Amino acid sequence: MADLVQIEQFLALSASFPVIDVRAPVEYLQGHIPGAINIPLFNDQERKEVGTAYKRINKESAMYLGLGFAGKKLVELAKEGERQAGRNKTLLVHCWRGGMRSKSMVWLFETLGITCYLLEGGYKSYRRYFHDLLERPMKLNVVGGRTGSGKTDLLHQLEKRGEQVVDLEGLANHKGSAFGALGEDEQPTTEQFENNLFQRFFSLDPDRIIWIEDESRNIGKCVIPGELFSQMRDSKVIFLDIPREMRAQHLVVDYASYDAVELKSCIFKIERRLGGDRTKAALESIDQKDFYTTAMITLHYYDKAYMHSLEKNHDRYHSIVSDVVDSTINADLLLKYFGEGT
Repeated sequence: MADLVQIEQFLALSASFPVIDVRAPVEYLQGHIPGAINIPLFNDQERKEVGTAYKRINKESAMYLGLGFAGKKLVELAKEGERQAGRNKTLLVHCWRGGMRSKSMVWLFETLGITCYLLEGGYKSYRRYFHDLLERPMKLNVVGGRTGSGKTDLLHQLEKRGEQVVDLEGLANHKGSAFGALGEDEQPTTEQFENNLFQRFFSLDPDRIIWIEDESRNIGKCVIPGELFSQMRDSKVIFLDIPREMRAQHLVVDYASYDAVELKSCIFKIERRLGGDRTKAALESIDQKDFYTTAMITLHYYDKAYMHSLEKNHDRYHSIVSDVVDSTINADLLLKYFGEGT
C-alpha cells in the first residue's frame, strides 16, 4: 500500500520524483502543483456524470459508474504511469481530497511495481498549506515607482546580485497596466498564478529580505492573494522617483515596436480616464509614430493614479531620487539606502 504523506514531505519528495495529478483536465487547467503531470482517471464529462450520480442517486451508483469508465482505459493509464515513473519506478500521486481517484490510480501503479506516495488531503491540502505560508510574517522590501521606472528590470538586477526577488508581473505574464498584455504569453488563471507564486516563495529563505514590486491587487486578470497583499500594504515602500521625461523615453524603447492597432486598443482602454482631447492626441501621435508624445500623454494619467494609490495605501514610504531609468544605477541606490544590502 502506498505511503500516505503530509504536504511538507510530498513537496520535498517532488524534487526527486514526478507528481501525478489524477484529476480531470478541467480541474488541472484551473490550477495544479507546478510541474505536476496530468494523468486523469476520468475525462471532464465522465467526472461530471460520476459526480451527478453521487449527488442524485448514491455513492454505490457513482462508484460503479466510475469503475465502468476507468475499466476501459486501464492499459492506457498503466502505460502512461510506467512512462512517467521512469527508472526510479516512483510516483507522487494526488487527486482533489485524497479520495477514491488517487487511491484507485495508486492501486494500478503499484500492481506494476511502482512505488507510490499518496498526498494526504490531496490538492486541497496543498492549497491550504500555500495560504498558511503566506500568513507567516515576511521581511518584504516593496519597490515602488511611477509607470516606466523600470522596476521589473531593477528586480532582476537585484536578483543577479544575490538578493531574493519575487517578480509578480513575470508570474502573471502581465505588466500591470492597460498595455500590460503586449508581448506577453497568455495569463494563467488566478489559482495557477497563486500556485506559481507559492512555488517561488517556498524556494526562498524566510529569514532574509524579499524584494517585491508595489502592485495593485489585480495584475491583469490575476489577483494577488489577500494574505500577501496585506503584508505588502503593511511594509515600507522604497519609492523610486524618476522624471517623467526619462520614463517616457524608456517606455518608447519598450513599446514602440508594437503594431499601431495594438497600441491604439490599449489607449481605448483608458479613454475615459484620459479624456477625449488627450485620447485623440494620443491616437494621433501613434499615427505619426511620435511615441514619445504618446508616452507623455498616458503618463499624465498613470502618474496621478499611482501617486494617489501610494499615498492612500501606504503609511510609510521613502523616496529615492534618480535621474535615469537604469537598473544598475538604481540597484546601487536602493542597496546603498539599506547599507550593505541584505
